[in-house]
Amino acid sequence: MNKKIVIVALLPIGIFIASFVSVNSNDIAQTQASAREQKIQKEVFNQIASFQQYVRDSLLFELSKDQMDGQRIRQAFSKSRLLFKKFEWASEYFTADLTKRLNGPPVPEIENADLLDPSLARDIDPMGLQVIEELIYAEHDHLKKEELIREVKHLVSNTEFLISYFRDHQFADWRILDATKLEVFRVITLGITGFDNSLSLNSIPEAAESLKSLRNVLSRYVSNKQELPLLEDLDAAIEYLHANPNFDAFDRAFFITRFGNKISTGIAQLEQGLPGRKIKYNRMLRQEVRTLFDSDAFNADAFSPGPEFHRTAAKVDLGEKLFFDAALSGTGTRSCASCHNPNLSFSDGLIKGMDIHDPAKPLTRNAPTLINVALQSNYFYDMRALTLEDQVRDVINNKHEMDGSMEAILKYVSADKSYQSLFAKAFSAKNKQGINSDQVANALASYLRSLTKLNSRFDEYMRGHEDALSKQELKGFNLFTGKAKCATCHFVPLFNGVTPPKYIASETEVLGVPAALADSTLDADLGYYGVIGIDAFKHAFKIPSIRNIHKTAPYMHNGAYWTLDQVMDFYNKGGAAGLGIALPNQTLPEKNLQLSDQEKKDIIAFMESLESK
Repeated sequence: MNKKIVIVALLPIGIFIASFVSVNSNDIAQTQASAREQKIQKEVFNQIASFQQYVRDSLLFELSKDQMDGQRIRQAFSKSRLLFKKFEWASEYFTADLTKRLNGPPVPEIENADLLDPSLARDIDPMGLQVIEELIYAEHDHLKKEELIREVKHLVSNTEFLISYFRDHQFADWRILDATKLEVFRVITLGITGFDNSLSLNSIPEAAESLKSLRNVLSRYVSNKQELPLLEDLDAAIEYLHANPNFDAFDRAFFITRFGNKISTGIAQLEQGLPGRKIKYNRMLRQEVRTLFDSDAFNADAFSPGPEFHRTAAKVDLGEKLFFDAALSGTGTRSCASCHNPNLSFSDGLIKGMDIHDPAKPLTRNAPTLINVALQSNYFYDMRALTLEDQVRDVINNKHEMDGSMEAILKYVSADKSYQSLFAKAFSAKNKQGINSDQVANALASYLRSLTKLNSRFDEYMRGHEDALSKQELKGFNLFTGKAKCATCHFVPLFNGVTPPKYIASETEVLGVPAALADSTLDADLGYYGVIGIDAFKHAFKIPSIRNIHKTAPYMHNGAYWTLDQVMDFYNKGGAAGLGIALPNQTLPEKNLQLSDQEKKDIIAFMESLESK
């Protein structure tokens, strides 16, 4: 409501005029918001500058000494990371690409756009704190002084880009709250799992530092008693993190349900009460979510080619009929469901499927589950398709899989009255010119997007049903997200390789999977390298979801392992390295995880709790 103050001015000759000066409550709120935004922006700027100064004056200073002291170097490095965590929430949100130069993964990366023209692809060399960590905590007797100094100097110079950006970048309240909520999700999915701190394992104190910074920011938005519990939950979470710093022993299930979910819910409530215009992003993780585990947290249409390709009930019905129709194949003998059986969580139970023309000839790779297939940014084990529509076309045209053609399919469905009716309902606005291949692909893709199911017992537990998981399953979750480091690739809560908290890009890993259980030679499949042609990605494969894993054996891209015990043994030993396979670009940590037999059983029990209903 607008409030008005009436000022009466007495003028000469007995004449008076009433002058109305309007003071809009929205204007007052905007002025207050502007001052708040500026203060937060200034604090972030100062935190970045302090980080740069400490790295230069302390970490670089220690490395420059004639006699380096490893302990002092590690202490300076740990302090540098804590300083980084103070402004991570802002830098990751506003300057994600620049922040990769400060704390990106210690492996080469390429842009997804390079798939549009692989001949132009180039890998981006890793740099920043995680690279420095590997050099400082490497298992050898001497530190590589020159290499370390070079990397730390890069860190100092790259921080300058952030300083330039945040010096005069204007913040907005709605973006600040969005960024702080994403940081809570980052702590839950990456922070307490050791994703960016895999060797020093100082993850729990770093998570506390992140939340302390958020508390300082969010305290500026808490204005009444109803909002006060947010700060109380933050205080309690920080206290719990400080009291339980041991990485392996940390109870992540308790932390997420007792603190993390409550904090993100409190921020979401602040967002809802914030006046003014907000920009709506097309993110897979919906902007308005309260927790990562909300039943509708993820948008299955996010990676579709555009809004006109989004699901409708009519498209899903049509796509389902097409999915089970063997007439789509060139031989009329194979449907999509032939290799993706609903009773096997849309996998086929085979090591590898068979050539459509030769039942004795196996296909190249194992058939993955299609449950939650829409919740990823690339398709096929080698990442070659960018949309589900692209995947559909690829499978239909593949001479060994379906050996079909869109031309033949269009002729078939256009002559069938049942299909004519279904296409008319699904694409009524465009169907005047007849059925086209885009509609066929989109209908099938829409059905696949409808297979999004985040309703396992694990999801129930995270939504407040404390009896949904057994004690063994909870132990398994804590091992999965902690000591076993499974969650540094299979990210909570999707448990695939799409990196949280923005869930934009899918990751690959080089594991070094053997040719078969009884053959410890490296499988010859080059994976992503065959698409992108960059050496660092030889034998790299997309990280699949482990939801419904109980029904999707055999495992790995080549179906090498029949049981989860075998899979756990492979990871526990350190992948290829543990099998004695020399693989220089292996990205899976080579060190033995030292998991006991009982711990492996606990992890398997947890993974089996991820079965969709």
